[in-house]
Amino acid sequence: MPGPRNVIQKPKNFEKTFKRFMKELGTYKVQIIVTVIFTAISVLLTLFGPMVLGMMTTSATSSIAAGKGILWDEIIGLVILLISLYVISGIISYVQELILTRISARFSNKMRSKILDKISRLPMSYFDHAKIGDVMSRMTNDVDTAVGNLAQTINEIVISVVTLVGITAMMLIISVPLSLVAIIAIPVSTIFVKRIAEKAQKHFKRQRTILGELNSRIEEDYTGQLIIKANSHEKKTLAEFKEANDRLYEASFKSQFFGTLPFPITHIFTHFAYIIICVLGGYFAIIGAITIGNVQAFIQYVNQFNRPITEVAQLSATIQQIMAAAERVFDFLDLEEMAEEEETEIRADEISGEVEFHDVNFSYNADKPVIRNFSAKISPGMKVAIVGPTGAGKTTIVNLLMRFYDPDSGYITIDGKPTREMSRANVRKLFGMVLQDTWLFSGTILNNLKYGAGKNIPEEEVKKAIKATGIDHFIESLPHGLNTVIDEDSDNISAGEKQLLTIARAMVANPPMLILDEATSNVDTRTEQMIQDAFSRLTKGRTSFVIAHRLSTIRESDLILVMKDGNIVEQGKHEELLSMNGFYAELYNSQFSES
Repeated sequence: MPGPRNVIQKPKNFEKTFKRFMKELGTYKVQIIVTVIFTAISVLLTLFGPMVLGMMTTSATSSIAAGKGILWDEIIGLVILLISLYVISGIISYVQELILTRISARFSNKMRSKILDKISRLPMSYFDHAKIGDVMSRMTNDVDTAVGNLAQTINEIVISVVTLVGITAMMLIISVPLSLVAIIAIPVSTIFVKRIAEKAQKHFKRQRTILGELNSRIEEDYTGQLIIKANSHEKKTLAEFKEANDRLYEASFKSQFFGTLPFPITHIFTHFAYIIICVLGGYFAIIGAITIGNVQAFIQYVNQFNRPITEVAQLSATIQQIMAAAERVFDFLDLEEMAEEEETEIRADEISGEVEFHDVNFSYNADKPVIRNFSAKISPGMKVAIVGPTGAGKTTIVNLLMRFYDPDSGYITIDGKPTREMSRANVRKLFGMVLQDTWLFSGTILNNLKYGAGKNIPEEEVKKAIKATGIDHFIESLPHGLNTVIDEDSDNISAGEKQLLTIARAMVANPPMLILDEATSNVDTRTEQMIQDAFSRLTKGRTSFVIAHRLSTIRESDLILVMKDGNIVEQGKHEELLSMNGFYAELYNSQFSES
C-alpha cells in the first residue's frame, strides 16, 4: 500500500517506461527467475494446508461416526505432514526474499551511479536552470520509489498470481457451484475499483509535482538561512513554506484517500460472497454432496481468496507509482549530454600559454547576447586583469576559456590551436582555478591539496606549495597537520585560510595557466596581503587571468581588459588607462573615493 512519502503518479508513457525498466532489470534475469520459482513453490506448499486440515476433520468425524473413535495415528501423520509443508515453505520463502533484497540493493546502486555519472556529462547550461531539489528528488525519492519497492512488488505479484490460480484450482476440485459464487464477485468489484483508480490519478500527479517544488524550497531555505535571518524574512519564508506544505497535504490526502478505497470495496464484495458460500456449503454437507472437511477447507480457501484479490487491486496503483518514478529517472538519464570527444594527449609542460580570442560572440539565451565581437591576444606569461561592472561578462570569459561553454561564433586558441579541437578535459587540465567561493571537500588537508594533481604526487611537492603560500605555520598548528580532517563547514578554519589552501592546491597542480577570482573582501588586512603575496608567487611565469574586484590590486598587471556590456571598451596597463580618463578611470576613482 502506498505510504505518505511514496507518491503515486501515472507515467506519461507506461508501455515505453515498463519495457525500459524490464530491460534495466535484465542483468538480474536469472536471479529473478529463481525467486519466481521459489516463491511459486512456497505458495503452493502452503495451499495444501487447508486441504490437509480438512482431511483431519473428515478423518475424525468419519471414524467417530463409524464408532471407531479418533484414529490418532492417522491424525498425527497428517499433523507431521502439515508442519513439514509450512516449515519447508518458510525456508524457501526466506531464501527468495534474501535474493530479491540483494537484487533491489544492487539495482538501486546501479541507478544512483548512472544518475551521478549523468550529472558529470551534462552541459553547464543544464545547471543554469535546473533546481537542485528536483535533481536530488530524482536521485533519492524516485530511485527509492522505483527500486526500493521492487523486491516487495515482485514478491507480491508472484504470490498473488500463484495464490489466485492455486486457490481457484483447489476450490473447483472441491465444489464447482461454490467456486462460481466466489469467482463472480471478482469482476463486479473490479468495475468499481477501476473507476476509483481513474479518479485518483490526477491527485497522484499533482502530489508528485508539489513534492518536487517543496524539495527545491527546502534546499533553498536551508542553504539561504544566513540571508533569510539577516533580512528578517523568517515569517515570510515560513508562510511560503506552509502554503506549499498545505498544498502537498491536500494533494497527499486526496491521493491516499482514493488510493486506499479499492481495499475496502474489494472486501465488501468478497465478504458478501463468503456469507453465501457458508450457507450453501452447510446445505451441501447436510445433503451429503461434499464432506464436512471439504466445507472447512473451502471456507479457508475463500478467506485466503480475499488476499490475492485485494493485492491485485492494490498492485496496479503500486506499479503505476514505480513506473512514474522510473520515468522521471529515465527522463533525467535521457537529457542531452555534452558531445563525445576524442581524447588527445596534451603535455601541460609543453604549453607556453599564448591565448587568443578571435571575434567571439556568446549568449546564454539567444535573445540576450552577453559577449559581442570579443577579440584579444595574450602572450605567454602575461598577467591579464579583467575588470568591469556586474554583468559585464567577466565570469563568462572564464567559462569560455575553460570550455564550460563554447562560443556561438568565433573561437579561442591556446598556442595557436582552437580549443574546440581539444577535449574539454584537456583544456581544463591547462588551467588552475582559484575562485571567489572557496570549496573544500570532506577529507584531510593533504587530500584536498592533492585534488587537482592526483594522489600520486610526492608529499614533498605539497609541502613546497604550502611554504610558498605562507600557510605552513597554520598547518603545523593543527592537531594532525596535513592529516587533519576538514570540510566546507569547518569552523576552525577562517575564510582567508580556506582561500590560501585553494591557492596552495593550485600550486600543487602546477598548471601552465591560471584563472583567479580575487576574494579578499571578507578578510583582514594581514590575510589579504598574504593572499596577494601568494597570488604573486602563483602567477609568476604563468599566463594568468584575474577577475578583479579591487582595482587597486591589479596595478602591476601586464594587460587590463575593461569590459562593459560584453565588449572590451578599453585595454592597456594601469597608468595608460588612467591617463585615458575613460571608463576604467571612472571605475577606479569611484572605488578610491568609496574607500
